[in-house]
Amino acid sequence: MHADRRAFTLDLAHHRAELVLYYRKSQSYELIVGGIPQSRVSLAYPELLDYPYVRHIARMLDAAAPTGTPLLVVHLGAGALTLPRYVAATRPGSPQIVVEYERTLGEAVLEALPLPPGADVTMLWGDARELAATTTPETGWRDVPFTIVDLWDAARVSAHVSSAEFYTLVSARMSPGGVMAVNLLDGGTFDYARGQAATLATLFEHVAVVLDTEPFGHPPVDNVVVFASDTPIAVAEHPELLDDNDNDEDDPAGPRPTVLSGARLDLWIGDAPPATDATAVDSPDPYDPRFPA
Repeated sequence: MHADRRAFTLDLAHHRAELVLYYRKSQSYELIVGGIPQSRVSLAYPELLDYPYVRHIARMLDAAAPTGTPLLVVHLGAGALTLPRYVAATRPGSPQIVVEYERTLGEAVLEALPLPPGADVTMLWGDARELAATTTPETGWRDVPFTIVDLWDAARVSAHVSSAEFYTLVSARMSPGGVMAVNLLDGGTFDYARGQAATLATLFEHVAVVLDTEPFGHPPVDNVVVFASDTPIAVAEHPELLDDNDNDEDDPAGPRPTVLSGARLDLWIGDAPPATDATAVDSPDPYDPRFPA
């Protein structure tokens, strides 16, 4: 069998990155960095979203405007550009900006898995916090209605992109009523994720957390999506929007995820303190033995 011409292995400064063929029929590829799966993307069917957390963010975008209406979306970190491809396919003409720190990796992904013709995606290379503080409005990164924060370095999120000061810089580029979606990884007692939700609650009037695990049952590590906005969040008011039956046979739709908002979210956050530059820490190692297996 011939080797897939799109697959690659790339040594970065601190990690090894691999792009592997995941499912030939749909031309699906998986990006793995430091041994941690980061993205799955289908060239044949960009609307196919394998990871539940990606689907949750996509459903938020789906609810934002009638199908096909272009949306301005900024992606801070994007892996193999799964969501930019989804937006380009479902909402042609959408202007999008992707901020990516690992330029070598980002360019290798774009070479192996080119964006579809007509996709209006601007790539900005560098540290998301530095660019949020310095990028000129001419790039289009201003008055943004939808901002997706997915800033992973293999298995960790750095403290300097998870503090109130960082989120303040990013929110300054959002439009009134814009929505921020933050992808995290946590479990057990959710100390880190609860602190991140508390942090966003100091900046936004409305915050909602979406979990595919039990919020109070000391579950194993999984993705946690936090939505934040100064206007009501559709998926919090109508959790049925997160119902999903369009997955492939390898990842069938499961139960509706748990959505926490209002008083229930306050109970979940509890006494977790907001993170500032003085107190923020890197996200926990998913292999920490304190987490349930």
